[in-house]
Amino acid sequence: MTIDTLELAQALISRRSVTPEDAGCLDLIAAHLEPLGFVCERMDSNGVSNLWARHGRAAPLVCLAGHTDVVPTGPVDQWLSDPFDPVIRDSTLYGRGASDMKTSIAAFVVAVGAFVGKHPQHRGSIALLLTSDEEGPATDGTVNVVRALADRGEKPDYCIVGEPTSVKRTGDTIKNGRRGSLSGELIVKGIQGHVAYPHLARNPVHDVASAIAELAHTEWDRGNEYFPPTTWQISNMHAGTGANNVVPGTAQVKFNFRFSTASTVESLQTRVHGILDRHGVEYDLKWSYDGRPYLTGRGDLVAAVARAIKKETGIDTELSTTGGTSDGRFIADICPQVVEFGPTNATIHKINECIRLEDLEVLPKIYEQVLVELLAT
Repeated sequence: MTIDTLELAQALISRRSVTPEDAGCLDLIAAHLEPLGFVCERMDSNGVSNLWARHGRAAPLVCLAGHTDVVPTGPVDQWLSDPFDPVIRDSTLYGRGASDMKTSIAAFVVAVGAFVGKHPQHRGSIALLLTSDEEGPATDGTVNVVRALADRGEKPDYCIVGEPTSVKRTGDTIKNGRRGSLSGELIVKGIQGHVAYPHLARNPVHDVASAIAELAHTEWDRGNEYFPPTTWQISNMHAGTGANNVVPGTAQVKFNFRFSTASTVESLQTRVHGILDRHGVEYDLKWSYDGRPYLTGRGDLVAAVARAIKKETGIDTELSTTGGTSDGRFIADICPQVVEFGPTNATIHKINECIRLEDLEVLPKIYEQVLVELLAT
């Protein structure tokens, strides 16, 4: 199993699948799944490659989800080896996607092969949902597959997203939810003029300053058992022509909420507009909704993953909702229980991304044991 997982991971890493390119990864995966009895269905959209592969038709349906695309490499000359030449050094596999998340996909394939081989009469069904559009805009990948599945009434009961969630050792952390992301682009209107004649101008930076101070110090909520409090942060602020003797005519403020299930999009928007209006700011505000929060409480799936990790590693895993967004936010629309679990994340998106071979060895064993917990007769 270890060699197979390693070999498949290396084969996937060697494909230059920088988002939204798939570079043949899904064809390779389908070639491994079809002999196991999986029906593989491509759902490509606008240059994005998507695969829905299912084994069995009965309930419950367990879905393993992930992405074949990777982020750009950054300066190649700073890597110790070619990012797309999977190299082993000091019992560690190096390459772009080694942690995020081609090794998880390889482990999925090995795990389902081992499980089906040992439990040919297992109950329920197994599916893999894979896309090449997770690291990019995420508009033609998982979200499209979810929409198509919903239209035909095909909905998973459980889903494991293979994101790299572990911190120090594979198995120490699983994500049972993620915060939502809500962004705003605020244009504050003023009147441009000469700084020596301020009575003939209106400075938008001055006008919005007190509102920004209140926004920065507002308690949006207190979080809950699983989520920290919602946060508001300015990501970019710009005003002026570049000259030091001109009052700017407009100011642009870009900001972002990372919000918990203790707040809603509507409640946050209403409060922001209220603060701006109360401070007399003249403005335009454009909102963009990057993803809603989702949460899976303690139940069948969380328990099954925790037991599998304990059995294979001896670790008592921790639940967490930290970090950015993932495709789990889309899958949660049609699946009542979604968790994320994968290898360590210390090197994801970095130069010299890597994974320890010992983590790569245990990962498929954990995924297989989760299938045993959920589907073995």
